[in-house]
Amino acid sequence: MQNLRLSPSALNIFLDCPKCFWLEKNRSIKRPRGIFPSLPGGMDSVIKTYFDTYRTKDAMPPEVKGKLQGKLFSSMSKLEKWRSWLQTELSYEDKTINAALSGALDDCLEDDGFYIPLDYKTRGSELIEDPRKYYQTQLDCYCLILDASGFKTKGLAYLLYYWPLEVFEEGMMRFKVEPIRIETNIDSAKKIFRDAVACLKGEMPQATAHCEYCSFIASRKG
Repeated sequence: MQNLRLSPSALNIFLDCPKCFWLEKNRSIKRPRGIFPSLPGGMDSVIKTYFDTYRTKDAMPPEVKGKLQGKLFSSMSKLEKWRSWLQTELSYEDKTINAALSGALDDCLEDDGFYIPLDYKTRGSELIEDPRKYYQTQLDCYCLILDASGFKTKGLAYLLYYWPLEVFEEGMMRFKVEPIRIETNIDSAKKIFRDAVACLKGEMPQATAHCEYCSFIASRKG
């Protein structure tokens, strides 16, 4: 297997169910995808544009000022590439296994020569669960690819959550904005990456007991 390229989202599938991951990458059999709401994507685009207006002023949006370490990444041209899966220059390559890890970032902070991934998240209600359960690997990977691309990290990333609070006249809405500081570990990302590549080079693994996709197929066969 040569020139394999994986993303943080692919590694999350591997962690959830190695069989689903193996089938997608080796047999092009992807998990079923239902109707995907367009609102989160639209919010993501609006938030990026909003932050970019402050980036050009070398300033922070007032609702996060003093709540995030550092300042907004200054190079708009680089950030535009980093935000695209097809154009991103951020990559971690392990030549011993002929594979690379790359991903698209929402945003990035600079702090005294260090770089801190910043990822926007929208949800319908107040955050209750610990987001590390869902996004730790993603943020570990972001720090890994930044570090491997010459942008030194400091074991830190942020999730920036938005959820609606009120609706006003003329369609105006007020959102709660909550930054979550996450400690990261690039060594963990490296291990998961190597384990995922090894999985793809081996025989099809067993499904995990909690995989709803594999359980559904098994029930249909039964």
